[in-house]
Amino acid sequence: MTQAIFQAAESEEKRLKEEGKRRLNVSGVLRILGVSRSGYNAFRKHTPSAGQMKREQRMAEIGTIYEESHEIYGAPKIAAKMRQKGGNVSGRSVWKYMREMEIRACYRKHKTRTTRDSDFSSGLKNILNRDFQPQRPDAAWCTDITYLWTCEGFVYLASIMDLYSRKIISWTLGETLETKWVLDAVEKAKAERRVTQPLVIHSDRGVQYTCRDYGEATKGMERRYSAKACPWDNACIESFHSLIKREWLSWFRITDYSHAYRLVFEYIEAFYNTVRIHSHCGYRSPGKYE
Repeated sequence: MTQAIFQAAESEEKRLKEEGKRRLNVSGVLRILGVSRSGYNAFRKHTPSAGQMKREQRMAEIGTIYEESHEIYGAPKIAAKMRQKGGNVSGRSVWKYMREMEIRACYRKHKTRTTRDSDFSSGLKNILNRDFQPQRPDAAWCTDITYLWTCEGFVYLASIMDLYSRKIISWTLGETLETKWVLDAVEKAKAERRVTQPLVIHSDRGVQYTCRDYGEATKGMERRYSAKACPWDNACIESFHSLIKREWLSWFRITDYSHAYRLVFEYIEAFYNTVRIHSHCGYRSPGKYE
């Protein structure tokens, strides 16, 4: 508290001097506050120690990384970013600094809805068996649809992820749950990756993923499906849809389709794929990992 008083008095004295106004009667102010003049003079002549300067530098760096992440990163990710820049700091130390700075990873909870199970999904097989660690790009993709609320009604995000890097290789935003949006996402993924080898494409059992048109669009790929009422089989893409909602979309009052599209584009293309670090990728972004 005393240090804060000293800083306030010094700041006011400098301001008045710069403005060419009458000098502040510091002695009178300090007397009212019950602080000695000698203590104030000692504070003005004090030189920060090396430890204090290092501490302030780290807190400034933490604040910068935190702001650049849209206030999403917690202590482990911030510590990883600092180490990438040549620093030597532990996650626990960063956590202590963040607690002192009164900042923490921010996100909002959201309600989750899933697609209805297809009436034609009996006999579908799951050969992925929750093996989410392929050894090369384009060995296994996963895909799903999620609901996004806007003031004009729901819109639907269909995404395809490469499990090797967790990169979103294609996505579409539809105004209905028609299969055409899923097919568009598949065609975009094929064009983007120029796939030459057979790959596994995993999804849930929604009608969009078990219909004939989807079968035609994924011809040459091994189509595999989650077990009924078992979202953990498609956990990676489910996790991504949870991230985009709680880290980004839940902070906005989304007005309409166009607004939703801009927000999704900004998160996926300008942050998630290119900037946001991922523990699976050794605390690199999916783009850098690939």
